Amino acid sequence: MKILVVNSGSSSIKYQLFDMTDESVLAKGLVERIGIPDSIINHYPFNREPVITRQDIPNHKVGIKLMMDALLHQDYGVIKDISEVVAVGHRVVHAGEKFSGSVLLTDEVMDVVKECIELAPLHNPPNILGIEVCKELMPGVPQVGVFDTAFHQTIPECAYLYGIPYKFYKKYKVRRYGFHGTSHKFVAQRAAEILEKPLEELKIITCHLGNGSSITAVKHGISIDTSLGFGTVAGIIMGTRCGDVDPAVIPFLMDKEKLTVEEINKIIYKESGFIGLSEGISSDNRDLGKKAKEGDERAIRALSVFDYGIKKYIGAYAAAMGGVDVVVFTAGIGENAWKVRRGACEGLEFLGIRIDPEKNKVCSKEAIISNDNSKVKVMVIPTNEEWMIAKDTMEITEKL
Repeated sequence: MKILVVNSGSSSIKYQLFDMTDESVLAKGLVERIGIPDSIINHYPFNREPVITRQDIPNHKVGIKLMMDALLHQDYGVIKDISEVVAVGHRVVHAGEKFSGSVLLTDEVMDVVKECIELAPLHNPPNILGIEVCKELMPGVPQVGVFDTAFHQTIPECAYLYGIPYKFYKKYKVRRYGFHGTSHKFVAQRAAEILEKPLEELKIITCHLGNGSSITAVKHGISIDTSLGFGTVAGIIMGTRCGDVDPAVIPFLMDKEKLTVEEINKIIYKESGFIGLSEGISSDNRDLGKKAKEGDERAIRALSVFDYGIKKYIGAYAAAMGGVDVVVFTAGIGENAWKVRRGACEGLEFLGIRIDPEKNKVCSKEAIISNDNSKVKVMVIPTNEEWMIAKDTMEITEKL
C-alpha cells in the first residue's frame, strides 16, 4: 500500500512516498526556496544516491510537478506508474473549528479549507494547490487532509480567547487556533520514547522553527498553549511574518502610510520578520547567518530578535505548565541552526536549562544536547509530520 504525503509549506514542499505494508520510505525529498533565488529540489530515493537539482522554482505548482517527475524518473524514480499510489495525504494548515481530526478531502471539506484562506493566506493556497495538482495527476485516487489545527483543539478557553468582545468569538470564531500541530505532536511523542518516560508524565516545550515557526506547551501529552494564533503571523518572528505586535501598530501604520487592508496584510505576512528586520537581506535564516558572521548589523539585529522571542516563550510556557522537563527543537532552523539553539537557551539556567556546547553542534539528527547537570533535557528531534500524515491517511482510506 503506497501512500504519497505532500507537505506544501509557505516556501517549501516536503514529500515522502511510503510503503505502508512495512512503513518503509521509498523516497523522500524537499523542494526548497520556492520563489527565492537558488531554488533546489533534493530527491532521496531509498538505497540510492541523492539527486540534487538547482533550477528556478517560481511557484508551488512548478515545485509539485518537479516532485512528481522525480518519483517517476526512469533513472532515479521509485515507481513506474502513478497508479501504484493508492492514496495521497496532505498537510492542511487551517480548517477553523470545523475539524478536530483528519478527513477525506471531499468537495464539502475543500469548501471549508477555501473559506479559511483568509485565516491562513500564506499556507492554505499552496495546500489547496497541492491537492488540486495531485487530483489532476492522479484522478480517482483518495486525498486525505491532516490539519495543523487539530492537535491544538485541547487548548483551554483561558488560553484560546482574546481580550476582545466575546460576541466576535460567537459570531466569527475569532480565537487562538495554533498550527504545526502534527509536528508538535510527533516530536513530543518521540521525546518521550527516546527518554523512555510516559508522555503523560512530562511537561514538554516544543519549538518548531522554520520559515514559519511556533512554540507549544505540551503538558502530559496535551497541547495547552501555542504561540501562533487566529492566523499564522503571531508568536516569534518568521521568514516574512511579523510575529507578536501591538495591535495599535496596525491602524497607526494604515493612517500614516494610507494603507488598505490588503496592503497592511502584505506587510505583516510577506514583508516583515527576517526580510523586514534585515532590510531586505533575506527571509532565509541561513543567509542571515552568513551575513551575521561577516558582521552585518542588519542580519545580527534580525537574528537577535528571533532568539529573544524563543527564549521568552520558553519561559512563559514553563510558567503555564508549572515547570518544564524537556525542550525540543525541530524543523529546518531548529534542527540545523545550533547558534539559534544556543542563543535561545542562554540565560535560562535558572529554569535548569543548560546545553552542552559540543553536543549542540549536531544537525538534522536526534540528539540530547543538554549537559549532564541540566535538570531539563534539551533535545533536537527532526520532525516527521509526513509519517503521521501517512498513518492517518492509511487509517481513513482503509475504511473506504
